[in-house]
Amino acid sequence: MRDAVIVEAVRSPIGRRKGGLAAVHPVDLSATVLNALLDRVGVEPGVVDDVVWGCVGQVGEQAGNIARNAVLAAGWPESVPGTTIERQCGSSQQALHFAAAGVISGQYDIAVAGGVESMNRIPMGSARRVGLGDPNSDAIKQRYEGIEFNQIRGAEVLATKYDLSRTWLDEYSLRSHERAAAAVDDGRFTGEIVPVALPNGAKLEFDEGIRRATTLDKLGQLDPIVPENGRVTAGNASQISDGAAALLVMSSERARQLGLNPIARVHAATVVGCDPVTMLEGPVPATAKVLERAHLTLDDIGAFEVNEAFASVVGAWLRATGVADSRVNALGGAIALGHPLGGSGARLATTLVHHMRTEGLRYGLQTMCEGGGMANATIFENLTVA
Repeated sequence: MRDAVIVEAVRSPIGRRKGGLAAVHPVDLSATVLNALLDRVGVEPGVVDDVVWGCVGQVGEQAGNIARNAVLAAGWPESVPGTTIERQCGSSQQALHFAAAGVISGQYDIAVAGGVESMNRIPMGSARRVGLGDPNSDAIKQRYEGIEFNQIRGAEVLATKYDLSRTWLDEYSLRSHERAAAAVDDGRFTGEIVPVALPNGAKLEFDEGIRRATTLDKLGQLDPIVPENGRVTAGNASQISDGAAALLVMSSERARQLGLNPIARVHAATVVGCDPVTMLEGPVPATAKVLERAHLTLDDIGAFEVNEAFASVVGAWLRATGVADSRVNALGGAIALGHPLGGSGARLATTLVHHMRTEGLRYGLQTMCEGGGMANATIFENLTVA
């Protein structure tokens, strides 16, 4: 039976709001990680059967099938195709699922999965602002009469449902920054980050969003986004950011033929739907479904990456699963590092498989909530341990 393995995984640094990557075209940012990915393993780009790329804001500079444009900007042969997909925040995690499925089915021998988002250049929600109508048809409005789909509302609902106080949310957020800072100091991201050349001749080589000087008191002074009894603030939510990540996927047999040593196998993958109004609780059923599919339990998993879209998303997942906080987002998450929408799924996967290799963990699980009420979940098996 064919399988799908990850031979290499890289990512750009994550640029903060109005930071270094704001000057970089998202096509060029994508091309940078594509070239770095293949340079690391010495694979010629002409052997890649497809580039499956996630991107949420597919307008302006990110329109016109950014995957194909990135292939061309990277200087790869014109024979290499690319396709761009959008599953909200899970776009590049879904890209990995599609690439793995293509390899397992035999449609691909070698594929690249990943994604990008330049939120400075293409602001979140840009596609809704171009004057071409409302994506919610009358049928949807009738089904959810009088209800506005809003992620802030969903984050507040989770905080209430799982009894997550404002203090808990801020404490969790502070830990995210502390863990990310410690990871940088320990060189934990060195193996996954590739520098990005900036138009001014400099290079960005580090994640810009980590706030080492933040404190619980400073976080507590931030006003809630929902004024009356709100708990969600800019401090306990993910950051607006820019970034890209890419993973090289092939079968174990093909890796052996090329003399390559895979990092991890895509052991199981799934996607679920959930209430589109609260919309952010999907990682809970997604985790249960992927574990059942893999015939594993929570105790079998050595590390978890649960996307920190909001602290309440992770808090709800922790309360629902009973997993210890220390096993989740050990190197920090999107609250500290940033959440470049279409690139985040691939970023989490990249960080997770490198972390599993460093720590000698056999299994790792990644999951993330998505707009519209969905969630992806993936289990990776470390192939670098006996």
